Amino acid sequence: MRVVVFGAGATGARIARQLRSSGEVDCVEIRDQQMDRARRLVETLGRGAEYGAGRHIDPATAAVVIASPAGSQAAIARRAVHRGVPVVSTSNQMSEVRRLLTLEQEAQHSGVPVVIGAGFMPGLTGLLARHGAGELDRVDEIHVAKVGTGGPACARQHHRSLSSTGLDWRDGKWLRRSGGSGRELVYFPDPIGGRDCYRAGLPDALLLVPEFPGVDRVTARRAATRRDRLTAPLPMLRPPPAEGGIGAVRVELRGRVGIERRVLVLGAIERPAVAAGAVAACTTLHVMAGRAEPGAYGLAGMPDHLTLLSRIGNSGVRPMRFEGMSTFL
Repeated sequence: MRVVVFGAGATGARIARQLRSSGEVDCVEIRDQQMDRARRLVETLGRGAEYGAGRHIDPATAAVVIASPAGSQAAIARRAVHRGVPVVSTSNQMSEVRRLLTLEQEAQHSGVPVVIGAGFMPGLTGLLARHGAGELDRVDEIHVAKVGTGGPACARQHHRSLSSTGLDWRDGKWLRRSGGSGRELVYFPDPIGGRDCYRAGLPDALLLVPEFPGVDRVTARRAATRRDRLTAPLPMLRPPPAEGGIGAVRVELRGRVGIERRVLVLGAIERPAVAAGAVAACTTLHVMAGRAEPGAYGLAGMPDHLTLLSRIGNSGVRPMRFEGMSTFL
């Protein structure tokens, strides 16, 4: 059972470590444009890890995990699909998620899944939305939000997204929203607490709307400071840190049970790179176990989502429910 991991950054390194320590993967092959970084990761992983290079993907590969910088993932995914190899992508860039979704027919024809946005948000937020929807007869609205960034590539994408056009779903139509608009005070699990969140170029609605037919509203926001918003159109003024601090996600579902209207809020707190690595690694093992169907979709469309959510929880990323105070699921 060989898995190829593209990307040896903060998230890719954690994916590789979790896959290697799972006992379900014989060999993890690491590929990265920075060859020295990839070789260092292989050395730390030890036996069962190999350094790889080039674009070729062996059809015998059990799965390909793509944790390379946003903008480079769609081409890798297409090559893997053509080889009949399942794909797990961590991309959170809107334009790239659109391109990955266009692989639907090719993935169906090849009989392999292309799981898109297997990270903290999107990713875990989609699973939480699917889990919470099971408690409602009808889901009318889904609102997701995030605070925090992972490694440098994630920080740069966060910076760019605040100056990019956002996308909301409302009453059966897509609405384009200005990045940095729509200020809303959002409460995350402690110790994060309340943070001002804004619209941004986030792909979450693209992945959620197809999985919840009839939903009226879907929005996505991310936390930002005044400085973040002011400097978003400019290049980053200083290099991002190797890894960000503690982060959190929040999923709010509004719907009905019978004639009663209900609001359900779920969330999680963790360092974003740690959480993204756990979600992507657990998703890969889930796919390798044959629990994913052919096609291109996000984690909200993953069959047997409860098994996957339990696996992620056992890896240390514990979902929470808001009931006056945050409680573990």
